[in-house]
Amino acid sequence: MSVPVIISDEQVKKIITWPIVNEAVEEAFKAICCSADFAWLRKHNKESSADQPARTRTNINNINNHGLLFTMPGFVSNYTLNSKKYSTLGCKMVTMFKENEKRNPPLPSILANIALFNSETGQLECIIDGTEITAWRTAAASVIATKYLYFKRKNYIKEPIVAIIGCGVQGKSHSLGLCHTFPIKSIQLWNRTTEKAFSLLNCLESEKENFINKNINITVFSSIDDCVRNADIIVTSTYVDEPIIHFNMLKKDVHINAVGCGPTSHHVELSQKIYDKSILYIDHWAGASVELKDLKCNIVCEVGEAIIDQTKIPEEGISIFQSLGMAVEDVTTAQALYEAFKKQCE
Repeated sequence: MSVPVIISDEQVKKIITWPIVNEAVEEAFKAICCSADFAWLRKHNKESSADQPARTRTNINNINNHGLLFTMPGFVSNYTLNSKKYSTLGCKMVTMFKENEKRNPPLPSILANIALFNSETGQLECIIDGTEITAWRTAAASVIATKYLYFKRKNYIKEPIVAIIGCGVQGKSHSLGLCHTFPIKSIQLWNRTTEKAFSLLNCLESEKENFINKNINITVFSSIDDCVRNADIIVTSTYVDEPIIHFNMLKKDVHINAVGCGPTSHHVELSQKIYDKSILYIDHWAGASVELKDLKCNIVCEVGEAIIDQTKIPEEGISIFQSLGMAVEDVTTAQALYEAFKKQCE
């Protein structure tokens, strides 16, 4: 039996690009929605499909430490990467040990790895570090949602203003993903601690030469209201226990990627009035039926359905992509990076 390929975090960082991840995530969106009983969608998606069981949680109680292991399996069949067809079987495994940061030397409290198996034999082919992949694929999901739910509108702003609320890992990856993919006019940053917002500003300034719009304006705001008021696209990536964005702060035709969460739900960042006045898109129904069961909102469809059937795209008004994350995004992205790694080694 052959030894599986090991791809480290450092190697992932050398080969990962936004075009690679965006394509993989868009394919995951289409595949997961076509797993449902929608014959029209399956026909127009050339029959790619996916299976994504609910994630499992294992509690680890050691004498001096407590940890968690989450496993997120997924199978995506007959999808396309770089004009070639693939079927991918994989599983992301995430561990969470809060005491790791106190170790000497310290370790990240959250670690992720993705295992890829041969979909014909079940043989383990590759183990790839999943920490960077998780950050990128989450942002790529919002990028793809924005591509269709905002930039496919008839009257979209060709060089929109983006507001990033929360400048941590996801705020950074969303900023980079959007600026590498679209001609963003300006990006406006807010964070609870201003230092982190300025740190992201410096990061973005250093990357400007690689953006679609190399003359992008980057500004830090001290007020959420001021940051979002003229924004065409908003990303919320915070951990809060009550709404921080309200309806009277928003333009009438804004698109929101809601990525953050709170102690009890995935939909606490936006006020109920925003949801009342908006149309909502999700990544997958199975996750939404559990994690968004208490949310009162007009859910239109999965993003994948809007990609395939573009009559589902809004013409105007406030649209929200409520991001929950999917294992199939992890496995298609891991497959794309595995293919790029093999090509690099030729």
